[in-house]
Amino acid sequence: MTKRNKIIYWVATVWLALGMTSTAIVQLIKMEEEVTNFTDLGYPIYLMTLLGVWKLLGVIAILIPKYPLLKEWAYAGFFFAMSGAVISHIAVQDAAITLFGPILLLVLTVISWYFRPAERRINAIK
Repeated sequence: MTKRNKIIYWVATVWLALGMTSTAIVQLIKMEEEVTNFTDLGYPIYLMTLLGVWKLLGVIAILIPKYPLLKEWAYAGFFFAMSGAVISHIAVQDAAITLFGPILLLVLTVISWYFRPAERRINAIK
């Protein structure tokens, strides 16, 4: 892995981890604005707790060494959660600005996944 790719990976991964951690905390403490957001999207409030816990576990999974299969699941979960958020906001015709956060986290997920080092990848089955 080149030094450039390693820098891209770590910058994207750190920002992804910070973004997912901050949104998880907001969901777990049930911040009033986030509760309103979930309600407006038509989702039950208990989903905030599930997403918050899963995001924190996903952050741990992508940051710790080893466990490449667990990392794949975490990246997939982040991708599904953020693409689902984008689609949900579009479906209820929210303002375009509401798409910024989920799209940014979606892009960071893809960049982090794509540039992850070999030791964080699943080896091809032989």
